[in-house]
Amino acid sequence: MAKVDRRILKTQVALKKAVIDLMSEKNFDDITIQDLSDRANVSRGTIYLHYLDKFDLLDKLVEEHIDVLRETCREASELSFTESTLIWTEYFERNYSFFSMMLASKGAPYFRGRFLDLLIEELVNEANVTTGKNKGLNEDLLVRFAASAFVGVVEWWFTNEKPVPHHVLAEQLGTLLERNL
Repeated sequence: MAKVDRRILKTQVALKKAVIDLMSEKNFDDITIQDLSDRANVSRGTIYLHYLDKFDLLDKLVEEHIDVLRETCREASELSFTESTLIWTEYFERNYSFFSMMLASKGAPYFRGRFLDLLIEELVNEANVTTGKNKGLNEDLLVRFAASAFVGVVEWWFTNEKPVPHHVLAEQLGTLLERNL
């Protein structure tokens, strides 16, 4: 894999931070390329060297976090729901400003859908509707129920500015997933 120039990484980090910071101040639709340029301390031309527009920047930022969460699921496939949820909540904690902006403030409405889709994709292999407590249930309905509940609780956690520590959130979400799947 080719080594990426540190200046490029530094610029991309600055732009990603700038878009999150600006979204905490105003609606995404009202953010201009000039706003991003000023906040990240780069020229407008530099932005266009890295991204097509502000939507591309936001999309790349969202995909970056979704990819990390997806990879975390793969790495944690042998763990319990509680153990793997703890890894996610630690990631949420480390990236609080991003997730808070995307979930609590409704800064990017399509993020919730992407997050929900990821959870559905990951939970579909966990649902067992052939035996046990879920025998006879519709698998799609069960998976969507669990994924939607997970997203709703995480949104609640960010909206209420972390009313419980992330490890408590993980323990209780993990327990609820284990009970329902």
